[in-house]
Parts: sequence; C-alpha cells; structure tokens
Amino acid sequence: MKLNLRTWYALLWCWTQKIPVLQSQKLCHVSEAAVRAWFREFRLHLPAVEPILDGKVQMDEAYFKELSLLLAKQVGTRNLAHQMIFKRSIDRAEAANFLFQWVVPKTKLQTDGAGIYQTIDQWWQVRHKVAIHRKFQFGLTSEIEGMFGNLRTFIRRMYHHATPEYLPEYVSEFCCRFSSPEIFDSPLSYLQKTIKPVPFD
Repeated sequence: MKLNLRTWYALLWCWTQKIPVLQSQKLCHVSEAAVRAWFREFRLHLPAVEPILDGKVQMDEAYFKELSLLLAKQVGTRNLAHQMIFKRSIDRAEAANFLFQWVVPKTKLQTDGAGIYQTIDQWWQVRHKVAIHRKFQFGLTSEIEGMFGNLRTFIRRMYHHATPEYLPEYVSEFCCRFSSPEIFDSPLSYLQKTIKPVPFD
C-alpha cells in the first residue's frame, strides 16, 4: 500500500514509541489494516539481538492456545533469549535444547518446579536451583515472572490481541525492545540499525 513520506514516517514514529494500533490509526488517518501491515514491515526488519546468557539465569515457560514459549533472562541485565514451541506443551528435551543454544555451561540456572526442569543438570552443565511456588518461593524466578507479565501487557496495549500466526513476531519484537531499547529511541535510530546498503553496479 502506498503512503506519502510524511504518513510513512509518522507510522514509523508511532511504532517506535509503542503507540497502540488504534491510536496510530487515528493519528495517521489510515486504516487499521494499513497500520498493522506497516507495523509488521517494521517488525520484520528488526535485527536478531539474542545474546548467549551466563552468570545467573532465570528460565520459565508460558502456554497459549496453540503455542508454547520458553523465555530466559540473565539476572540483573537486559539480556533475554526465547524460543517458540509450535505445540501446546514443552518437554524436557526441548527445554534442554534451549539451554544448549542460549545458556553457557556452568551457569546458575533458576527455575520453578515444573517437571521439564527435573534432572536438567544431567542434560546440560548448569547449577540448578528450584523455587517451589506452592511454598511461596518466588525469589529465584521473580525477574522472569515479571517479564511474562510485561509481555502480556505489551501485546494487549500495543496490538490489542494476538493470533497464533503473529504471536511469535510479537514476542520477538518485545524481546528486542527490552534487550536493545536504543533501536527504538526514534525513527532515525531504527533506520540506522536496520537499513542495509545496496551495492551499485
């Protein structure tokens, strides 16, 4: 869909500043479909910024209607790693594979008492500590639990709802916004991080 440069820049500003879809529609005088389409274009050009985690890492999972999410955070930092699982459950092998990809050996891993984490230190070289929530033990997972709350708030406020088709993109955008907030300081910051030079013949 064609837009004049001023409207396009206004949409990019709205997206970088987390202006909700319906508010952006009113501000830019375009359709809701146009806002969602351009927000998706901006989202798909974000750089991959997931670091390898070490030190102390908190890890947890969330379940949606057709998808599951593994999310880990390096304690005291803005470093996040995530993986969408395209089914309604997560098994121990998938949790272990996540560790293989994103967590340094000998890391102090902190999780809740879910079954997928039992004997996880026999699958990957981590020092595993468990918080038993039914005993009101939340300190070991407080940061990652907070991230899930922030994720749900972000999706609800920014996009108003999420379908299975777009949920993985929203999660990636959320993680990028948290880990690399400088990308979203302004439209110019975003463009400097995402535009790639095109060679001339």
